[in-house]
Amino acid sequence: MCVDLIILPLIAALLAAAVRSNRWRPWLLLPAAAGHLALTMLVLLRPERAGFTRWLALDPPGRIVLLILSVLFLICAAYSVGYLRYRAELSNRIFCVGLLLFLAATSLVVCARHLGLMWVAIEATTLATAPLIYFNRTPRSIEATWKYLLIGSVGIALALLGSFFLAYAAVQRGVESSLMFDDLLREAPLLSKPWLHVAFVLLLVGYGTKMGLAPMHTWKPDAYGEAPGVVGALLAGGVTNCAFLALLRIDHVCRAAGEAMYTGRLLVFMGIVSMVFAAAFMVGQRDFKRMLAYSSVEHMGILVLGIGVGGGAVFGALLHMINNGMTKGVLFLSAGNIHRAYDAKTTDEVRGAMRRLPLSGTLFLLGFLAITGSPPFGPFVSEFSILNGAFGAGRFLVGATFLSLLLIIFIGMGRTVLTVVQGRPTAAARRTTYRDGLLTGLPVLASFAVVLLLGVYIPSPINDLLRDAVRFLEVRP
Repeated sequence: MCVDLIILPLIAALLAAAVRSNRWRPWLLLPAAAGHLALTMLVLLRPERAGFTRWLALDPPGRIVLLILSVLFLICAAYSVGYLRYRAELSNRIFCVGLLLFLAATSLVVCARHLGLMWVAIEATTLATAPLIYFNRTPRSIEATWKYLLIGSVGIALALLGSFFLAYAAVQRGVESSLMFDDLLREAPLLSKPWLHVAFVLLLVGYGTKMGLAPMHTWKPDAYGEAPGVVGALLAGGVTNCAFLALLRIDHVCRAAGEAMYTGRLLVFMGIVSMVFAAAFMVGQRDFKRMLAYSSVEHMGILVLGIGVGGGAVFGALLHMINNGMTKGVLFLSAGNIHRAYDAKTTDEVRGAMRRLPLSGTLFLLGFLAITGSPPFGPFVSEFSILNGAFGAGRFLVGATFLSLLLIIFIGMGRTVLTVVQGRPTAAARRTTYRDGLLTGLPVLASFAVVLLLGVYIPSPINDLLRDAVRFLEVRP
């Protein structure tokens, strides 16, 4: 079924390329997304019938990422049908094909059990999403696309070099060189420690660039700011989670080699640095879509910080991967609606969104409360788990710094969000024709329902997936 998860969106992409009607082509996204989610549920519920191979199989962390990707893509597919109705003046062939290729590439990332194959799949996600960023065809969107490609290419090149060094770590000790993850985990104690250290640094910088960890995050504000909201949601909840999964797998190998302290310190440092950068650029931010980009930088930092702390924080980090992905769906999709209604994205021109768009404006405000760790939403539970893990491990300075940065980010982000949603809309905004619709509103509401559910109750199947992943990563929850 791993192969089916990849082939299904590829077939749908070919059909989308062949369909001539701009009106009916987006409707191919929904059956492809629904079919992918059905296959995902079969794989997760009946793994013995999944047909895993040595090259394509799902490890426990990969199961979590696959579930996030499939659910988020279904939400975004439904939203895209409504969104593309408002962009009838533009051909959507490349957009629809790119979305489906993105789903195929990310499915390959989570199923790949070879370091080189995973690298190829992550690069494929870049190539699939680059045309989506340029969809609006403005000078700023082409600039954002080139920046995304160039910075991403440098990162992925460093990741490739790190992969070579990881293979050489085996050669140095006379071990048969292999980039299969099962072989790397088995032979990890025999790997050359100096070469393993260098490999981890390069892979952290390489895949950290794809995640948007600071200071390698410079592509994010432009890409997220200029891309359609639905593309921002898939970048923030899809591409970044795939890169984080790659880092998880590399860190797992290093932990198996007895280097947990070395990798943990680097991950905590990168996590704190990312949160500091996000806090600095979020305070006084007037562009609410760029604000969401810096929010993504912050939450990528939270993820690696949780893994670096270890212990109970790992469970929190894996849960936060789900919460962040779904909450970013709420924020980016509602922000896209607001942007369309106002034809602007700065607080100088956007005010009174809750009056102009009652559903999208309200969900944007609730999404802000959720992403900043307010109860009773999912991110509160996962961030509290990470904080509890840090204090439980005696990392009081890390915990205090984490709390302080969360407070600064809450204040900085809140100033922008409250300006957007409160007050009276401008006369120009009241004259635009866009209103909340079923296909552009219901998907946002569905994503928010998941965020709220995970803050109140974690369903047993999801809790089991998280616990299995923690045990697989050899860390006690």
